[in-house]
Amino acid sequence: MPDPMRDDAWALFCEWTESDSLRKHVLGVEAAMRAYARRFDEDEERWAVTGIVHDLDYERYPDPDTGHPRMAIEELRDRGYPEEVIDAVAGHADYLEVPRETQLAKTLYAVDELSGFIAACALVRPTGIEGMKPKSVRKKLKQASFAAKVDRDQIQAGIDELGVEEGEHIQLVIDAMAERADELGLAPEQQAAK
Repeated sequence: MPDPMRDDAWALFCEWTESDSLRKHVLGVEAAMRAYARRFDEDEERWAVTGIVHDLDYERYPDPDTGHPRMAIEELRDRGYPEEVIDAVAGHADYLEVPRETQLAKTLYAVDELSGFIAACALVRPTGIEGMKPKSVRKKLKQASFAAKVDRDQIQAGIDELGVEEGEHIQLVIDAMAERADELGLAPEQQAAK
């Protein structure tokens, strides 16, 4: 079976997810996954699809003990998604203890929490994501009260596993998300309208 296409993955995600913020989150992850696919000369469409479906079941089944991402894995398997995509989805949840052995799985893990954190940083800046630098993201990472639910240890573990330099990694994710700032609600004019 051919790989699912990005638009099919997006339609599936929207069918399962009503939350605007969760939709924007996976679009941010997709942007970062595409940027890394280009950097690593990988299949950009497959990497985009992985970014979109990684939180497929989060809204419906958020409980880490019984739900997310187990239901997504089951649904993706039933739909014939590639095992590499399914393994990456499983690997992004530490509590499932699925080893991240592929570049795809390591990248998803490395960009997931960080993209959410970068979005949170952009939302409190008058200029949104425009002009954001790794230095300001690092500074916010040190403030435990800011976006407190973001797992800083996971962000660092993702960087370590991917084997990239922290500042370069943060900048790549910022740049990828900035290209889609309007769609992600992170553009300067969107912040000014608040």
